[in-house]
Amino acid sequence: MMKKLALFLLPLLFSGYLSAQELNSEAKKVFIDNLLSKMTIQEKAGQLRLISVGGDLTLDKVLDNIEVGEVGGIFNTIVEPDLSQMQERALKSPNKIPLFFGFDVIHGHRTIFPINLGIASSWDRSVMAKVAEISAEEATADGLNITWAPMIDITRDPRWGRVSEGFGEDPYLTSEAGRIFVERMQKQSLADKKSLATAVKHFALYGAVEGGREYNSTDMSERKMFQEYLVPYKAAIDAGSRAVMVSLVSVNGIPATANHWLLTEVLRNQWHFDGVVVSDHGAIRELINHGVASDAKDAVRVAIKAGIDMSMNDEYFLQFLPELVKEGAITEDQLNQACRRVLELKYDMGLFSDPNRYLDPKLDIETMFSNNRLHREEARDVARRSIVLLKNENKILPLARNKKIAVIGPLANSKRDILGSWSGAGRTNLAVTPLEGIKNTVKNPKSVSYAFGANLSDDVNLYRFLNLYGENTKFDDRPADKIIAEAVNIAKKSDVVIAFVGEAEGMAHESSSRTDLSLQASQKRLLKALKETGKPLVIVLMNGRPLTLTEEYAQADAMLETWFLGTEGGNAIADVLFGQYNPSGKLPMSFPNNVGQIPVYYSHLNTGRPRGTENMGKYTTSYFDSPNEPLFPFGFGLSYTDFAMDFSLSSPEMDKEGEIVVTVNVENIGDKEGMQTVQLYLQDVTASVSRPVKELMGFENITLKPHEKGKVKFTIKYDMLKFWNDKMQYVAEPGKFNVFIGSDSTTQNKQTFTLLDK
Repeated sequence: MMKKLALFLLPLLFSGYLSAQELNSEAKKVFIDNLLSKMTIQEKAGQLRLISVGGDLTLDKVLDNIEVGEVGGIFNTIVEPDLSQMQERALKSPNKIPLFFGFDVIHGHRTIFPINLGIASSWDRSVMAKVAEISAEEATADGLNITWAPMIDITRDPRWGRVSEGFGEDPYLTSEAGRIFVERMQKQSLADKKSLATAVKHFALYGAVEGGREYNSTDMSERKMFQEYLVPYKAAIDAGSRAVMVSLVSVNGIPATANHWLLTEVLRNQWHFDGVVVSDHGAIRELINHGVASDAKDAVRVAIKAGIDMSMNDEYFLQFLPELVKEGAITEDQLNQACRRVLELKYDMGLFSDPNRYLDPKLDIETMFSNNRLHREEARDVARRSIVLLKNENKILPLARNKKIAVIGPLANSKRDILGSWSGAGRTNLAVTPLEGIKNTVKNPKSVSYAFGANLSDDVNLYRFLNLYGENTKFDDRPADKIIAEAVNIAKKSDVVIAFVGEAEGMAHESSSRTDLSLQASQKRLLKALKETGKPLVIVLMNGRPLTLTEEYAQADAMLETWFLGTEGGNAIADVLFGQYNPSGKLPMSFPNNVGQIPVYYSHLNTGRPRGTENMGKYTTSYFDSPNEPLFPFGFGLSYTDFAMDFSLSSPEMDKEGEIVVTVNVENIGDKEGMQTVQLYLQDVTASVSRPVKELMGFENITLKPHEKGKVKFTIKYDMLKFWNDKMQYVAEPGKFNVFIGSDSTTQNKQTFTLLDK
């Protein structure tokens, strides 16, 4: 078929009637038109099914389904020879339509990088690009074609477990990460053998679930949606993402999977998305529980009419779609349109030309999981750039490599936890723990002593939860006071104590919402006992969300936020502790003082009675039992050196055709080389609707040697000043704008310019 098309269309190219791009588009249309004309309703429904091997669906059953043309794609199979065997069966189906293979490649594939909150903490576009490129390279080498990533939900409630998968609270920072992941994973063309198609998720508003409770509802004004929460999805679509995965929540009373306004009016009609829309796992069935479908057949009808193309973990599409078409509840044109999008994606992947282009049946499991396939050097570099220094009293860090060191804590030697949630095809035996990393770095490994110190928690139910699908979190049966006494004894003999505390990776995962963000009581007792030894105390946090840490911050001589750093996490932590890398990370989320402050985020609207202005008395927006401000603000992060900054504007005015250049002078006034992230924030002072007190609009990194000076430049353009006004029009309004430059979101270092009305 492909050869016949070439013979038909090539003369049109050479005659000048069609460009190469138009030729390919026309060839694709002719090819898919012809294919659709030969397919039965049953086969078309089959192309809309994503299934995986497991439970009642054994490999043999899946292979049989594939051979009769009842499967469009496979997810969660990542080993040979299963992949090649499945594709071989697909090529025996009536119309020989190849499969594509998908997997959640969230923060690495074989090589596990830091969780996305950690990657966002780098505030470094080159780091984001590196993770995306290597992830795609490793995944495609394993035969995968598409990933259910990146996860770009704005997340401002750390009680939600999936905070760990996202890039934080800010639309701009998350948009930059999402854009880069899409561009670097997909490459210039899906025809590239290292191109991994992206399915950005979760469209939409999954990160805004009420109460931070998994699968809960979301209700939000249209303005807030378009101004903040939808921004990263739009950036990813504009970057060319070929697929979108739909969220599991209700959006303003209508489940996203059934939401015609969201999936068709916004995504298709306003944003001109022409790729594949995929439901999340089991979401079609869940429409019955949501109360918008009367039964399974009705759920299929509702989903298709809303704009769903593919059903993940499909139970009902094959069963009911042919019947719905026959009854006229769904038109064959609607079915054809969904099927066409799936076939177009496969065509662009090059699967019709070479169905086995990603596959290597000779690649056995032992080779697939081998150490020499990992990108360890890159993983270590990304991990150390993701670490945030939160406190460094009396410059206790970096440590000398000849110190006697006590390494203590339930997370200090955990290979599983260092990888973090959604660690894909990563293997725990290949991970480097903090204890191992420290021993690898010090002059004499015998100078390092280790104690477990405390169980992660005293709560038996938490252990049951964490170990529901296998033993992931170990429990020490010894009496708690005996475990602590062992740790204290080791601490007293040391020069410095490094305590690794926080969360197990399973506490920061899908369906791992929390109401209490403090450390578990067992870990608090351990830190108190270690502090009482009088030894310098370095607290190293391993966690997948902001925690409430006021007590621990007061106890610590130094504090590091390391998140879950991945395969090379232990070595990266050691690099920072001992000064082989000067920490440069910045927080992508605000850390609350207490749960009662949530949501606490920097880009809030002002009020008519702002705290700390004219009236410091009772009637201002404030708590009487807590500060308004977070413990650690968005964008915060210290260094082993210090920086000074000042800036200037190229003009005090601009019009819609103009721009303003912001020139920032940066000086390293300390005694160590370091990297500073210069952050640009804007404030629209007066507008037709209330505007945020600050909005991040740019960031750049600069590395300077001691006492070296450098410059960073930003360009403010007209489009950066636009917002959704009182009539829901996307405009920039004339008036004054404040420009803030600093090292975090609390900066008050500002200048003002005016946008002219012309």
